[in-house]
Amino acid sequence: MGALDVTLVVQAAYLIAAGLFILALMWMSSPKTARRGVWAGEVGMLLAVVGTLLHHEVVDYNLIIIAVLLGSAIGAPMAYLMPMTAIPQRTAISHAFGALAVGLIGVAEYYRLAPTEQPGSFVLWALMFEILLGFLTCTASVIAFAKLQEMMSTRPIMFPGQRILNVIIFAAALVIGGLLIFTPASSALFPVFVGLALLFGVLLVIPIGGADMPTVIALLNSYAGLAASAMGFALNNKLLIVVGALDGTSGFILAVIMCKAMNRSFTNVLFGGFGQMAAGGAAAGTDDRPVRSMSADEAAPMLEMASSVVIIPGYGMAVAQAQHRVAELYEYLEEQGIDVKFAIHPVAGRMPGHMNVLLAEADVPYDKLVELEDINPEMPQTDIALIIGANDTVNPAARDDPNSAIAGMPIIEADRAKTVMVVKRGMSAGFAGIENPIYYNENTQMLFGDAKKMAEHLVKELQEG
Repeated sequence: MGALDVTLVVQAAYLIAAGLFILALMWMSSPKTARRGVWAGEVGMLLAVVGTLLHHEVVDYNLIIIAVLLGSAIGAPMAYLMPMTAIPQRTAISHAFGALAVGLIGVAEYYRLAPTEQPGSFVLWALMFEILLGFLTCTASVIAFAKLQEMMSTRPIMFPGQRILNVIIFAAALVIGGLLIFTPASSALFPVFVGLALLFGVLLVIPIGGADMPTVIALLNSYAGLAASAMGFALNNKLLIVVGALDGTSGFILAVIMCKAMNRSFTNVLFGGFGQMAAGGAAAGTDDRPVRSMSADEAAPMLEMASSVVIIPGYGMAVAQAQHRVAELYEYLEEQGIDVKFAIHPVAGRMPGHMNVLLAEADVPYDKLVELEDINPEMPQTDIALIIGANDTVNPAARDDPNSAIAGMPIIEADRAKTVMVVKRGMSAGFAGIENPIYYNENTQMLFGDAKKMAEHLVKELQEG
C-alpha cells in the first residue's frame, strides 16, 4: 500500500469515526437508542485508534504494544470489577489521565517546535491553551476523585483571600503563556507555566462541596474535551478537533443544565467556590428531636393500603446495590393497582444520570421515572413518599433555610407527602455534611437498615400478607 493510499485510508477512518461519534451523542440522548449510541462510540473509537496507528511516522510500534498491554491490564479489571457506585470516581480519574496525556503531548510538542516556530504563530497559541487546560483539568480531576472517594473532606476547603489568589495565579499563567507564545526562546519560564496550571486546578476544586461534585464532573468533561480539541489544532489532526469540540460542548451544555437544576451560578462553577458551607448550616448529629421508626412488617400494610407511592432513590440505594429488589417492590405494588412512580433528582447519586442507569439496569420502565419539577406538584396528594438512600436531594433545608450549605438547590419535596418513609442505615448526614430535618417531621417514619435487605423484607411482608 503506497503512502497516498495510506493517507486516504486514514482520512476515511477519521471521517467515519467523526460521524459515528456524532451519532453516538445523538443516540445516547434517548434511553431507547442509548445502547446503539454506545456501540457507535466504541466502533468510532476503534476506527480512530486504527487510523492513528497507520501513521508510521508518528508512532513507535514497540512502545505502542507495551502501552496497549499496560492499559488493557489496568482498564479491563476496572471495567469488570468496579461497582456502579464507583463510576463517578472512575470518570473523574479518567478525566485526569486523559488531561495528563494532553498536557504531556503539549509539553513534548512545545520543546520540539519552540526553537523553530514563528513567534505568535497559531500553533503556539493552540499549544499554550492545550497545556494550560490539560494540566489544570488533570489536578482538578484528581481532587474531584479524592472528594468522591472521600479520601479528603467533602466539605468546601476555604481560606481568606482564596478568590484573589486564584485570580492572581490564573493571571500569572496567562501572562507567562503570552510570553512563551511571542518569545518562544524564553523557555526557562515554561516549567513555571506548567506548575501554575497544575496549582490552579487544585485551587479550582477544593472550595467546592461534595453535593456539587456531579456538576464538577460535567465541567471537567468539558475542559478535557476543549484541551483535546486544542491538541488537534496543534497537531493538525482534524479528528481530534472534531471529537474534542463534541466532548467540550456536550460537557459544557450538561454543566449548564446541572447548574440550572441545582440553582447554582455558572460563573461560580467556572471559577470555583460554589457549594460553600454557610455559617448557619446544621452539622450532622446536632439535633436531639425524637425520631419515629417502624419495621418492615409495620410498613408493608401501609404501602398496600396506599393508592399512590413515589419512590425516591439515592446514593444509598446504589451502595446497597438494591435496585433489583426495589424493582421487585415496584412490580408488586403495581400489580395491586397502586400508582407507583420514581422521582429522579438530576444529581441523585454522584454523577448525572446515576439513578437512571441503575433503574434501567433493573428493567424499571423509563416512563415511570419522573423529574423533580414534574413530581413536586403531585407530592401533596401522594400517600407515601418512600425515600431509599436519598438525603441531600430531599433535604427541605435547601428550600426553607437561607443559611444552609445547599440553600436554593431544588429538591424533591418529599416532606409534603401525607406519609414519608425513609430507608436508611442510620442518622448520618448526607454528602453535603449537613443534617436533614425531614427525619424529625411528624409524618416521617424511619426504616433503619440496609436498603437491599429492607426492600427484600418489604416485598416478603407484602407477599405473605
